[in-house]
Amino acid sequence: MRDDATLERLLEAVAARDEAALRDLYDRTSPKLLGVILRIQRDRSAAEDILQDVFLRIWQAAGSYAPEMGRPLSWLCTIARNRAIDAVRRRTEIQGPVHEDGEDWLERLADPHDSEGAILSRDALRACLAQLDPAHRDCVVLAYCEGLSREDLAERFARPVNTIKTWLHRALANLRGCLEAIS
Repeated sequence: MRDDATLERLLEAVAARDEAALRDLYDRTSPKLLGVILRIQRDRSAAEDILQDVFLRIWQAAGSYAPEMGRPLSWLCTIARNRAIDAVRRRTEIQGPVHEDGEDWLERLADPHDSEGAILSRDALRACLAQLDPAHRDCVVLAYCEGLSREDLAERFARPVNTIKTWLHRALANLRGCLEAIS
């Protein structure tokens, strides 16, 4: 059971340093959080390591959760997503870009349980991405799939940050227009 009241109660107990509550929270939410991480970090072993880091962060930050700011599972998923993106960024800084081998970025983010509508939407997005200038497309993919910042992109593409902002803005506007035309 993952109802909000139960998760809020568990987060309060974790904030009070209740280890049993952390174990219960882990048992209730780790499958969902691992799924969030695996959408970003495909290596299961690395994803499991990130999950442990997520729960360490939850242990440290549980007192900062405020129910009026949003649902507890959303707060937990945000921590998981941010930790996964941070891990990808660290790996990119150490190894350089990791997906220049032609891996399909949309498949990397796909959920095997996606509905037919989601699959059709993904195909439409793929078609619209193909219409973008390659540098602009790469910029969008790196920003939204790898979590690179505008500053990271500016360095990578040897362009000013304002140029990167413009590329992202135009590319997203073109994607929006293309997707609306397809729908």
